[in-house]
Amino acid sequence: MNDFTNLKRYPQDSNSQLLAFDAADELILSENFEEFKDKKILIMGDNFGALTSKLIEFSPTVYNDSYVSSKAIKINCKNDIAVINDLENLKGPFDLVVLRLPKNLSFFEDMLMTLTSLLTKDAKVICTSMIKHMSKGHFDLINKYIGETTTSLAKKKARLIYANYSLEVVKSTYPIQIEIPEWKEKLINQSNLFSREKLDIGTRFLLENIPTGEFQSILDIGCANGIVGLLAKKKNPNAKIIFTDDSFMAIKSAKENYELSYSDEAEYLWTNCYEEESFENIDLVLCNPPFHQGNTIGDFIAWQMFVDSKKKLNTDGMIRVIGNKHLAYNSKLKKLFKKVEIIKQNKKFMIIDAYK
Repeated sequence: MNDFTNLKRYPQDSNSQLLAFDAADELILSENFEEFKDKKILIMGDNFGALTSKLIEFSPTVYNDSYVSSKAIKINCKNDIAVINDLENLKGPFDLVVLRLPKNLSFFEDMLMTLTSLLTKDAKVICTSMIKHMSKGHFDLINKYIGETTTSLAKKKARLIYANYSLEVVKSTYPIQIEIPEWKEKLINQSNLFSREKLDIGTRFLLENIPTGEFQSILDIGCANGIVGLLAKKKNPNAKIIFTDDSFMAIKSAKENYELSYSDEAEYLWTNCYEEESFENIDLVLCNPPFHQGNTIGDFIAWQMFVDSKKKLNTDGMIRVIGNKHLAYNSKLKKLFKKVEIIKQNKKFMIIDAYK
């Protein structure tokens, strides 16, 4: 039995009951990997380092798009591992892929298409997940790009999917380009972006309410493809725009999209919210918080975004937040900021300004 008691989540929160592993990690690590001792192994999508820390003796290659997951992997492996964050930087061939199923099927498809040129003949792919997060789409994509699937027995509500690579090399069809009425250029969307095929209605409402003012620096926190920062620049041409996101693909998309429209320098930070003490102070934060991290739902990311923003706002700085009404972000912001007001709302969303 694997001992996971020393594994830590990132960011660490002594009050949190969330664990750094689950039954899907335990199940895949019950497999016998000895036949791959001298083979090349790739680990993809490890949440907090459970898989990497237990397979580190095999010197695996590790890929992860998430800053939070990558940081946790390094902490739990005592920084004794490099984590690759760009699919384009993976170098095969691999004999075994150990993969935690992502929630995002486009991201999963992108990974599988990329793998088709990186696997040895008959390479083994083992995917793991809690059963409730497995979908027919996951099975269809594995069958389409890797080969015929089989499954393990369920254990503690987790299951494994097995496939041996037996198909053809396929070039990835990602990133995609989308058109939106709010922007003249087509937007480049990498595969792991939220609402990657169209603009979500919350962001659209925020775009209708981007402030103008004497802002010298504007932070698009959790930027996704960067459209909020792009429009903020248009309305505040003298401001420097800063983009942050947990997803490496989001930062990549934001950079590509900004450079298509503007010639000045923006700043692109692949990070957790805006947590680094060395980051510069800012005048305006634009925030559309995510309500989940992978399959974990909660307002903990929103709360950290609010806390980090307060720390780094200039004296007269402001954060503008959009959220579903039922999330009551105005009440949460009042715990941190001196002045909080709802400036706009519709049937589903409210936009709130909070002042330091």
